[in-house]
Amino acid sequence: MPGTDHTHHESDDGGGRPTRRTAATLALVTLGGLAACTDTGTSPRGSEAGDRTSDGGGTSTPRTGDVEVLAEGLEAPWSIAFHYEAPLITERDSARLLERKPDGSLRTVATIPGVTPQGEAGLLGIAVRDGALFAHSTSADGNRIQRFEITGDPGSLGLGEATTLLDGIPSAANHNGGRLAFGPDGKLYATAGDAGDRDAAQDVDALAGKILRLEPDGSVPADNPFPDSPVFSFGHRNPQGIAWDEDGTMYASEFGQDTWDELNVIEAGKNYGWPRAEGIAHEDGLVDPRQQWHPADASPSGLAISHGTIHIAALRGERLIDVPLDDLAASTPRLVGAHGRLRDAVIAPDGSLWVLTNNTDGRGSPSDGDDRLLRVSAG
Repeated sequence: MPGTDHTHHESDDGGGRPTRRTAATLALVTLGGLAACTDTGTSPRGSEAGDRTSDGGGTSTPRTGDVEVLAEGLEAPWSIAFHYEAPLITERDSARLLERKPDGSLRTVATIPGVTPQGEAGLLGIAVRDGALFAHSTSADGNRIQRFEITGDPGSLGLGEATTLLDGIPSAANHNGGRLAFGPDGKLYATAGDAGDRDAAQDVDALAGKILRLEPDGSVPADNPFPDSPVFSFGHRNPQGIAWDEDGTMYASEFGQDTWDELNVIEAGKNYGWPRAEGIAHEDGLVDPRQQWHPADASPSGLAISHGTIHIAALRGERLIDVPLDDLAASTPRLVGAHGRLRDAVIAPDGSLWVLTNNTDGRGSPSDGDDRLLRVSAG
């Protein structure tokens, strides 16, 4: 039923409905390893505290890395994008779009009108293209994607009037998706969570539980997999990270319910399983994730790719997860617990990796301090 799925949100600390598992799965967990693409079910939640194995033989020893603080004092930040060299940052609850100036100070470019924050909803992802800002936000009538002309020069940027490209995307206090990114094909991609309505994720006529694909003017691309529909892929629970490698392959990170978070390779028209499956299922007609993690070790949000590595910002896991493109079943955690919850990861124009923390959204520990924009070493 809509609105009844309240387990494993971004800050899930345990609990949830029982999940299907087989004797074969339990045997694999007992042996302490999960072979790539051979799992036949899900592992028990009791293994979350001590078992960080992914579907590819486990994560490597956590690594640390050099970190530079680029900005401080952010409040529930959600997304980073660049207008030329100028970094732009969204705050979910205040609906402010901020510009980081070269001296590290922050100025308010604009407050996005009509945003109604609630729980995990509010001002979410942004993307920039051809002098325009594209923003994913929650209004009183649901989630929407809007376009704004960017005015002025760096240090004094502003926004023009809003043009709504797509609205009526289901919203809720949780599972809103919210990420925006332009693909190498020039199309605008958006993630949409199931908004608590599980069945909608399998309904290709609904916008919830999907990855969407639009032209920059909001029209539906002629080569979308479903005629006259912005739906690109379906069967998603709460995807929050999307990026492409140099070959044009698309990757997405996704919150599971209470057993498996996912890294998926996204293809047009494919079904990624939710709610029929969570994690690797080996069911006909469903695309399995390339790697899965227990929510306590992940809760993956923003995702970026550089120099042959996928970088995933993890909330509940409080870490940056590095996945090599040449071995999607392997991963290495970094910055574990060092900066609290991590919301977004993006590659800056100079090729460096920037990361947003997310400790002031009511989910983080007070000891983690305020939220910051970080520059992190490549690895």
